[in-house]
Amino acid sequence: MPGRLAGKVAVITGGASGIGLASLRLFAREGADLVIVDRDIAKLADADRDTAGGSCLLLEGDVGDEETVERHAAAIAERFGGFDVLLACAGWSSRKSVPDTTLSEWEGVLNTNLTGSFLWSRAAIRSMRGRGGGSVILIASQLAFAGGRRNAAYLASKGAVASLARTMAVDHAPEGIRVNAIVPGAIRTPLLESGFARADDPVAARAWSVSRHPLGRLGEPEEVAQAALFLASGESSFTTGSCLMVDGGWLAG
Repeated sequence: MPGRLAGKVAVITGGASGIGLASLRLFAREGADLVIVDRDIAKLADADRDTAGGSCLLLEGDVGDEETVERHAAAIAERFGGFDVLLACAGWSSRKSVPDTTLSEWEGVLNTNLTGSFLWSRAAIRSMRGRGGGSVILIASQLAFAGGRRNAAYLASKGAVASLARTMAVDHAPEGIRVNAIVPGAIRTPLLESGFARADDPVAARAWSVSRHPLGRLGEPEEVAQAALFLASGESSFTTGSCLMVDGGWLAG
């Protein structure tokens, strides 16, 4: 029986770790041809082995650099003729309040989280117009809705990502392009672990985060990947402009 993404080309940014890597593995099992974009070329080599022999194009570079994204989009068009799914997972955090955040740190976080989502969404929409539609999936955060301490640039960027998804959904629905955002809770990824490590009391920071989830635990990257698969596949054909909560009940609680 063919996989749910058979015949589809999926681009995953930040695909060499965390939610991106979990999604890579799941999308590969579901039959997708894959394009993985990441800044860490060593991790990209590991990601290639996780495709279980499927077709995979590895691209190294900064998701927030316009020339790099355009060059990558051209490489995808040459290899696959375009792409049908975008999952924009690349993300970064400075874990600082506004007075403690330098302009360089602010711009770095927004460049990865927001500008990267914009640039790759633009490339995706241009490609999908010629393929009869497609699915764009951005990654927001529960903190963009609930608020949080000492993470100003990250929260600002993720709130903007959620708004970007909604406006693109309205603009491009007539073209058969669906756009949604996933809103994860605290997911056990390298980015989260680095945030805990920078806390004054890492053990207390982790315990507090766990306590904020009514399910009583942190989430796993594979659980977010399952939500991404739903949004990437035809199973979500009437879903656009949504913010899908995968947050262990954080926002409900």
